[in-house]
Amino acid sequence: MNVQVYQFYVEPQSPSKNETKIKKLIAENIQDETEVIVLPEMWNNGYALQALKENADSHLQRSFQFIKSLALHYNVDIIAGSVSNRENESIFNTAFAVNRHGEKIYNYHKIHLVPMLNEPNYLDAGHNVPYMFELSDGTPVSQIICYDLRFPELTRYPAASGAKVMFYVAQWPDVRLNHWCKLLQARAIENNMYVIAANTCGSDGNTIFAGHSLVINPNGDIIAEANQVETVLNVKLNLNEVDEQRKKIPVFDNLRPEVYQHFTK
Repeated sequence: MNVQVYQFYVEPQSPSKNETKIKKLIAENIQDETEVIVLPEMWNNGYALQALKENADSHLQRSFQFIKSLALHYNVDIIAGSVSNRENESIFNTAFAVNRHGEKIYNYHKIHLVPMLNEPNYLDAGHNVPYMFELSDGTPVSQIICYDLRFPELTRYPAASGAKVMFYVAQWPDVRLNHWCKLLQARAIENNMYVIAANTCGSDGNTIFAGHSLVINPNGDIIAEANQVETVLNVKLNLNEVDEQRKKIPVFDNLRPEVYQHFTK
């Protein structure tokens, strides 16, 4: 499976500018063999949280139509990062994906909101876990948003359901770059799966974003890594490696859910 990961600076409060940038980046970088494109978190409005009421999408109407047009034009599946998205009286950080036929195949509201960025003051938390879904070629995958990376329970469910690739979309800060790399490798190792992480870069005046979008194989090895500037990663995945790794280290056969305990408040 041939994947392109797009790392770029997201303009705060500028959905139109960001749409123009995405169109330009894809037009200039897409390859004949590209099957999947991955975008980062909150690409419509950035982290201008105070402006969400004015700039958030409504029920994904604008964002979905924009991504659908690109998916159809280029005949690719698009892991469409996430956008600020109003549903009724709530505003969510919503991840979604669109296949090459223009169909929305995934929709997920970020569950864990970042207290360090005051997200709970502006966004509502989702209540449904990420799940496994299939790309156009039948590959089982899933998608998670930024701070959710710190909660391994979320990755385990779709991985145990058969997902071979986990896409993480983020605006992860440079100050915690070390956590970003190590946590992504941990998710790949503990679930014997590919992890593909699209981050943003640059500074919005409050936060310097880390860049370093990554592609990690099921053994936890980094096979592609961006630096801290706008970059497009091109990588070919051998999905047989997932099956081979899961035979070598059969963690899902050895799960013991009957003895696990979970936190309750």
